[in-house]
Amino acid sequence: MGKGVKVAVVGGVCAVMLSGAGYGLYNIASALNGDGGTASGSTEAARTGPPSAGEVAETSGAFFAAWEKGDAPAAAGYTNYREAAEQLLAAYGDDAHITKVRIKPGAPVGRTVPFTVRAVVSYGGRSEPIGYGSRLTVVRGQTSHRALVDWDPSVVHPRLRKGDTLVTGEAEAPPIEAVDRNGKVLTAAKYPSLGPILDELRKRYGGRAGGRPGVELAIRHEAGADGSQAADTTLLTLAKGRAGRLRTTLSAGAQAAAEAAVGTYKDASVVAVQPSTGEILAVANHRDDGFDAALSGERPPGSTMKIISAAALIDTGLTSANGKAPCPPSAVWQSQTFHNMKDLAPNENATLSESFARSCNTAFVKFADDLGVDALTKEAQDRFGLGRDDWKIGVPSFDGRVPASGGPDTAANLIGQGQVQMSPLDMASATATAKTGVFRQPVIVPLSLDDRAPAQARGLPSSTSQQLRAMMNRTARSGTAASVMAGLTGEIGAKTGSAEVDGNVTSDSWFTGYRDDVAAAALVQDGGHGIDAAGPIVATVLRSTG
Repeated sequence: MGKGVKVAVVGGVCAVMLSGAGYGLYNIASALNGDGGTASGSTEAARTGPPSAGEVAETSGAFFAAWEKGDAPAAAGYTNYREAAEQLLAAYGDDAHITKVRIKPGAPVGRTVPFTVRAVVSYGGRSEPIGYGSRLTVVRGQTSHRALVDWDPSVVHPRLRKGDTLVTGEAEAPPIEAVDRNGKVLTAAKYPSLGPILDELRKRYGGRAGGRPGVELAIRHEAGADGSQAADTTLLTLAKGRAGRLRTTLSAGAQAAAEAAVGTYKDASVVAVQPSTGEILAVANHRDDGFDAALSGERPPGSTMKIISAAALIDTGLTSANGKAPCPPSAVWQSQTFHNMKDLAPNENATLSESFARSCNTAFVKFADDLGVDALTKEAQDRFGLGRDDWKIGVPSFDGRVPASGGPDTAANLIGQGQVQMSPLDMASATATAKTGVFRQPVIVPLSLDDRAPAQARGLPSSTSQQLRAMMNRTARSGTAASVMAGLTGEIGAKTGSAEVDGNVTSDSWFTGYRDDVAAAALVQDGGHGIDAAGPIVATVLRSTG
């Protein structure tokens, strides 16, 4: 927002303002004590158990009435986090300039009350109506035993998260008209996953694109621990600015396929890149929290990491695609025992190509002693450009983490567990490097737009790249990825993965693959084996580019 606009931090949780007639207000003095205790002089026995239907109606009604009146202290007194609630409720009118609030509650579902908000946003002589739906839940106060609104920022607006603020004023940056590589307009309405990316592109390049800022109601997000600041999220435009045209590397066709593919699974993400250029073709997420896990996720990649591990074994001369890589039923490294997937038959005479295609964990673990603690780290950084925190793709991203971990993690890292962390973008890039032998830092807008210097890495020897392509093709044709990649024509390759995450019963599903000049990688948290969830997503994206 422009100068002079005050910002109100949504400390921890939030609420919405609503109108009060007929809500059956009860003793406000009692409510003002929040969850800290009952009203002075109260002799009523403390209630226990979940709030009754009558309490839910009474508390939500009183909260709505105070909110509609703009009485932040009173409304906050009906919540279990009074300070945070009062701060946001006051900011709702003062900093966001939202007035004439009217709330219509819906039929309660248990202790949850859905409602709609109708209000007016006014700033600089301009006014626009705003309407949206939200919900609140009534709980029993832990110390006061009163029925209270369970405070969360999403009560005020469903898109608010912890630490967010609401502001109205001149926009931080001019609007943009983002277009794909062929000039097709890209909007968050048509491609929902692009919403945060388009916001970030606007923040970074709106001025360069030649636009003029307008006046908006927006969510300002809390700064990260490293001081980074995500772009504002526009909720309402009071005065339109002038949009500047911004070309991206995305493909509208691939993006549409990616959006549809992740929509089938919860907590799913996928990225597609063009190996010959490093250009990002599609980015899609299907998550309730709005986090861009496709570009910024940090999860163990499971056996998809064996692409990099196999390259390290080949580059250090320990074996080759047709060299020995025995697959015993178990392997022990520094007191930790590693096993293979259930029903994987051992083969003491296996080659690296066979162990790779069958995704044999123990074959890779057996090389941990000879490979050394830091060899995998060096391979990832020097050959694949991963784990150096120097990518400049045009929006925030995570470029992997492959630490030189000692102890059991030295072996675990080789199979994508231990301390290794990746995003789908990282594994799509690793797949692209394996296919071409050349590391090309991914980009979502041209480097020439702001003279960004891309990250550099040596890439792979031609022999290593050729062997990786052969192993990935074998995996796609007759190995663990065959059922998913069946029917895909052209030059193909793939690697499956499943990763165990502490505290999760079901493993994360990973899959990465390429077809001709497209590489894609997907992650589905708690999705099971690679072919169960992530595999079909990648296959859908690869088919869309044929």
